[in-house]
Amino acid sequence: MNSALQIDQMTVEDKIRTMEDLWDSLCRNTAHIHSPTWHHDALAERDQSIHVGEAVFEEWGSAKKKIRESLS
Repeated sequence: MNSALQIDQMTVEDKIRTMEDLWDSLCRNTAHIHSPTWHHDALAERDQSIHVGEAVFEEWGSAKKKIRESLS
């Protein structure tokens, strides 16, 4: 299946709708989806940093502003 050509011809709206459909499908069929070991390790490391009081949190609006500024 050569979907690259079809994707290139889609509108942005169609691409977003297709991504949403894919995520919905994946969420309905999670039994065969396994997280990689590195993901488990990263989550455990973050959990540990919260537990020992080393985690730093930022308000979401402020974080989005910083991300946008770093991209412009």
